[in-house]
Amino acid sequence: MDRFEAMAVLLAVVDAGSLSAGARRLHAPLATVSRKVSELEKHLGVRLVLRTSRGLTLTEEGRGFVSASRRILDELDAAERQAAGDYGALRGGLHVTAPIAFGERYLLPIALEFLKEQPEINLRLTLADRQVSLTDEQIDVALRIGHLADSALIVTRVGTVRRVLCASPAYLARRGTPQQPDDLAEHDGISFQGFATAPEWRYRGDSPAFGVDPRPKLAVNTTEAAIQAAVAGVGIIRALSYQVLDQLRDGQLQELLPEFAPEPLPVNLIHAPAFPLPRKVRSFLDWTVPRLRARMGRSTTT
Repeated sequence: MDRFEAMAVLLAVVDAGSLSAGARRLHAPLATVSRKVSELEKHLGVRLVLRTSRGLTLTEEGRGFVSASRRILDELDAAERQAAGDYGALRGGLHVTAPIAFGERYLLPIALEFLKEQPEINLRLTLADRQVSLTDEQIDVALRIGHLADSALIVTRVGTVRRVLCASPAYLARRGTPQQPDDLAEHDGISFQGFATAPEWRYRGDSPAFGVDPRPKLAVNTTEAAIQAAVAGVGIIRALSYQVLDQLRDGQLQELLPEFAPEPLPVNLIHAPAFPLPRKVRSFLDWTVPRLRARMGRSTTT
């Protein structure tokens, strides 16, 4: 039995969620895939997966073996690529997506440096304040802000961002500064739509103090319009910290009620499971993850 091949088959089955889906991903007969998993379990002398009508569930031994298999195969893949000189020039298209303001501030400078290192890569960077489907729009890597729904996607955490309430000094001089969350009921609010985590005034239950909404004064459909309205003194805006970073630093906006703020939101790079992962995707992740973590760590978004 080729143990490396058996590990790869098991990972494909686990990532796909079932034997049949794993077989389709591997372009192999279902009987062959099932046999290889069974042979691996027999070789180890333990049950790795439990087959149910809903798919597969890993046993405790299976979870440990899958984790070790990923590490071993990743190290093997890296060693082979290094020995073969595959860290050199890459070719082809790469499609990446991120929210607009975050992408412009954090991801774009890193991506431009990546292109200098890999001039044969053609990068398409889609910046959009909406949930872009990786499958429908053929996305290789996506940056997502917020709590992710359970899925088979591979997730790499790169940082966090805070959720903030803020208003202009002129508005606060005119209307007063709220001292408690309940004070928001006496204030005007600016709401906007388009980015899943931005428009809500309530914080999904992780900060129950925010149970009162400001009175709706203005609703717009872009983040930038809402920020401009807040700077102009129209009302209070809720945003993600990086969206109003410049305005807070310049004093155009002032953060409100920071002691009542909810937990920061996670920032993740995600991609579809694949083995082996395409070299261009792996190289982009290897380049981007440490630089993005460092760049976010130097900012005040966390």
